[in-house]
Amino acid sequence: MANKTWHDTHESKLTYGDKIADAVALGMGSWRFIIIQTVFVLIWMALNVLAYIQHWDPYPFILLNLIFSTQAAYAAPIIMMSQNRQSARDRIQAQNDYETNLEAKKEIEEIQIYLAKLETEKLDKIIQMLDELKQAK
Repeated sequence: MANKTWHDTHESKLTYGDKIADAVALGMGSWRFIIIQTVFVLIWMALNVLAYIQHWDPYPFILLNLIFSTQAAYAAPIIMMSQNRQSARDRIQAQNDYETNLEAKKEIEEIQIYLAKLETEKLDKIIQMLDELKQAK
């Protein structure tokens, strides 16, 4: 079995409630939601203003305001839960990136030391060969 990435580990720890909160935040933060809600409000207002027989929510649309207040009361904490979880995930990712960068830095430093050693050995060998040539003359 392959090693799990930090993202796979994070995803596997999500509860059903976490997944619902993320879905609600994703849905409410979309143009689709804004358009659907705008159409709903316009229809609601039109039906109540133009209704000839019965206005179930006459102007100033108290019931509609109550619906929006209730929606906001539940949506705000759900969206905040999702944002908090996203912040935690971002912190984990940043820590993982930092650790990866440290490992890469160590490897680069080791390669630089090795290359410097090779260069020194080559220069020493060239100097030795030049000395041998000088002595052979």
